[in-house]
Amino acid sequence: MATSSGGGSGGRRVLGYLESTRNLVGCAAGAGGLGLHFAGLGGSWWPGVVVALYGAGALLTPGGRRAEGLDAGRGAGRGGVEESAGPGPLERVVPPSSVPALAAEVDALAEVLRGVPLPDSAKLPELLEQLRAAAPGPEAERIVRYRLPVAVDGYLRARTWQRWTPGAPDPGAELDREIERMTSGLAD
Repeated sequence: MATSSGGGSGGRRVLGYLESTRNLVGCAAGAGGLGLHFAGLGGSWWPGVVVALYGAGALLTPGGRRAEGLDAGRGAGRGGVEESAGPGPLERVVPPSSVPALAAEVDALAEVLRGVPLPDSAKLPELLEQLRAAAPGPEAERIVRYRLPVAVDGYLRARTWQRWTPGAPDPGAELDREIERMTSGLAD
């Protein structure tokens, strides 16, 4: 999930670029260049044609919003969890100005998370109940708007990449630890 040092942010940037629309369009254009080569149209310049088409596709594709990536404007926060200076993922779903109480935001988050395949060991229902009972404050709002959605996103990404990273930590265990940190942070 999140790291306390800055060493993990480079990997997130690379992963963010690999998943970006610019890279995918560039790859498709480069694949078109390979197609031209196999059709006999690239000649001996085919590697340059592939690279040029990738570059053109990547450069001409409009960039997405930077705030949607995991590495956008964040620094290490309390407990080794990175925090955002900008809006959290939940704020794109339910703007805070339209929801008067933290309990309503927790309900909206619970609805979003209902469709996410989480491990059975995750004590998410307990955390959500504790958040519903918590008085609105900076820590509870940070958990609802940022920390919990990012922890779940990290779990899903780690689970996706797990088959290519043998020996990596169990994503479910990492999510459990992060949920425990959030729960203990609310109790403080």
